[in-house]
Amino acid sequence: MSGTTLHYIFDPLCGWCYGAAPLVQTAQNIPGLTLVLHGGGMMSGANRRQINTQWRSYVMPHDKRIAELTGQTFGDDYFNQLLNDTSAIMDSTPPIAAILAAEELAGDGAKMLHRIQLAHYVEGRRIADTPVLTVLAADIGLNTEAFINAFNIAQQHTAQHIAESRTLLAKVQGHGFPTFILQDAAGKTTVVPAGDYFGNQPGWINRLTNV
Repeated sequence: MSGTTLHYIFDPLCGWCYGAAPLVQTAQNIPGLTLVLHGGGMMSGANRRQINTQWRSYVMPHDKRIAELTGQTFGDDYFNQLLNDTSAIMDSTPPIAAILAAEELAGDGAKMLHRIQLAHYVEGRRIADTPVLTVLAADIGLNTEAFINAFNIAQQHTAQHIAESRTLLAKVQGHGFPTFILQDAAGKTTVVPAGDYFGNQPGWINRLTNV
């Protein structure tokens, strides 16, 4: 396993990435496997959007399907409050910057991603808002002042990070988010379909440990 890397191309506003969260947490606990996060910016820049009734009608059936297939919980505050809040803006860039900041500070990018996903999909919070992200960083044990400084720096190169993530996605011919790429010690890469392992932790562990 030594020298094996799992590249994870994700987006914090991607429901299927929330569905894949248990797979990510399992991967973190495999000795000798390095997890590298690549934020894809699904709702960044021109793709930012305001929540409206059409969006709610579109995502709710998908989210319920994700819950059925993965066992992940979507909270009432998400369905009944956030998805009805037409003043809320969905923007992937700030939470990706927060994840980069957490990784830079303490190697806690994956932990920050998980906390952000819970805040959005369970607690119905506005994860594009800096004050919310600052509280979430404190929740995972990061010093507030240090996080704010790291977050401000991360914001300056988040667009480049997103562009590089999208380049990687195209290179491996991945099909959107989530995309997992297993890289062995020799540098050979293989795309591992997340959908094959929803609810199948033993199979996932076996796939990641037999490279």
